[in-house]
Amino acid sequence: MAGDDRDGEAIDRARRSAARMHAGDQAVKALQISIDEVGPGRATARMRVTADMTNGHGIAHGGYVFLLADTAFAYACNSYGPVTVAQACEITFLRPAREGDELTASAAERVRMERTGIYDVSVRDAGGHVIAELRGHSRTLQPRT
Repeated sequence: MAGDDRDGEAIDRARRSAARMHAGDQAVKALQISIDEVGPGRATARMRVTADMTNGHGIAHGGYVFLLADTAFAYACNSYGPVTVAQACEITFLRPAREGDELTASAAERVRMERTGIYDVSVRDAGGHVIAELRGHSRTLQPRT
């Protein structure tokens, strides 16, 4: 039973952290990215590809796909409360997304120790096809004094 209480507290902390981030997250608001789920070390973000997000090949610009994956990564690694930022990211684009596609990025923590974490993010279309995979390395900042 005590484990249930700790789990509930951790989920509440993750939700409070997401709400604080979302309040000032202008990029997420401008692109109408929704944060569908957040919990300790995990988050899910969703975005519809608009015409303004396509490149000269008629497919979603990789920067927007990266932004969606980075958003899920950010909400996942900040789910513990302290301010945490990306230290490095690598993305692999596996298939194109097109105008009208709804993309979902799901981030999951792989390891977290001291001030460093590693997270994997899968970006999928509505059919479940993997569009991109991102590995993010996070760094928790020292509190300002």
